Amino acid sequence: MHFAVAGIDVAPWVPPLVAFCISFFTSMGGISGAFLLLPFQMSFLGYTNPSVSATNQLFNIVAIPSGVYRYIREGRMVWPLTWVVIVGTLPGVFLGAIARVRWLPDPRNFKMFAGLVLLYIGLRMVRDLTCRKGDKAAAEKRFQELVAAHRKRAKETCEPLPTTRVLAWNLRHVSYEFYGERFTVSSPGIFLLSLVVGVVGGVYGIGGGSIIAPFFVSVFGLPIYTVAGAALMGTFVTSVFGVAFYQAIAPFYPHMSVAPDWSLGLLFGAGGMLGMYLGARCQKFVPARAIKWGLAAVIVYTAAKYVVGWLF
Repeated sequence: MHFAVAGIDVAPWVPPLVAFCISFFTSMGGISGAFLLLPFQMSFLGYTNPSVSATNQLFNIVAIPSGVYRYIREGRMVWPLTWVVIVGTLPGVFLGAIARVRWLPDPRNFKMFAGLVLLYIGLRMVRDLTCRKGDKAAAEKRFQELVAAHRKRAKETCEPLPTTRVLAWNLRHVSYEFYGERFTVSSPGIFLLSLVVGVVGGVYGIGGGSIIAPFFVSVFGLPIYTVAGAALMGTFVTSVFGVAFYQAIAPFYPHMSVAPDWSLGLLFGAGGMLGMYLGARCQKFVPARAIKWGLAAVIVYTAAKYVVGWLF
């Protein structure tokens, strides 16, 4: 099958299958999988035009709602956290889209940019997983034991798992409770992080979930079970505006492929939709540490491949 905008030929069953496999695992950590789909499109399919960023965001729009639905249904969507992420990310997405078209149209330089960003995130996650000591590590261990106990009891009794409960939300902080533990984060801190993530996500075409979810876990100390929904929802909203913006500026760059390849994006999205739904449903039964290690591994691998490719 030929995709005119992307300028590639690929069997129609390949995009949904790849998207399903990627999204099933990444959605457990609040990541749509777009950050892994992009190197697949560039390296395996040969899709290197700037419009690949917009196509990636189109995948998010189609695939993410199913995963978000599961998190909302199970009461694990922290809405105040979600709204702060959306408000902070949106302005950055527009800036990132302009930067992608004007200053990073060269695939080689774009890969280097993406590689450095992902390498920083991945190494920070690895450090967080291997070097945690003292009271913070002990508290995390106790919380993980509590989560495991609840999961076991839920399996034996068919009782629903605990849901999140918002305790406070204002310009200073967001506070909520989960499994009897209280978590508090700075609203300005989340906003500023989201703004930076929006710029990077707009350039890369990922909406920002693969960047913001690891930061929530490693920097702010929030459990992956509660931030996954917020990260996915933020990615969905910013991707909608990102695709619309790429489509709107396309006429101003007639010599360049800027608008998304709708056929390819919809095929990726169809597979991602099913993968995210199943991933979100299975997430609560997978140890948080295993999810973190899995995310760190794929992020570091992807980053290293990009950076080494640019250097050599």
